[in-house]
Amino acid sequence: MSELASKYVLQTAPFDARFPNQNQTRHCFQNYTDYFKCISAKGEDFAPCKQFKRAYNSLCPNEWISKWDEQRDNGTFPASLEP
Repeated sequence: MSELASKYVLQTAPFDARFPNQNQTRHCFQNYTDYFKCISAKGEDFAPCKQFKRAYNSLCPNEWISKWDEQRDNGTFPASLEP
């Protein structure tokens, strides 16, 4: 068990003072858009972008992520993802 525990570290998104309320919907959406803006500007290998991805994967329901991914693929995503 200790070998497994050292291999995987479970974390959730850290506290963000911009989103102090319990409803994390806006926090979820903001991290999703920030991730795609970041990789658009810096590339997928830029390590700080991965923090946004970890946060939205932790906060957002999988159905929302799937829907937004589909919207991005179709060009119908409701927000700009340009840096």
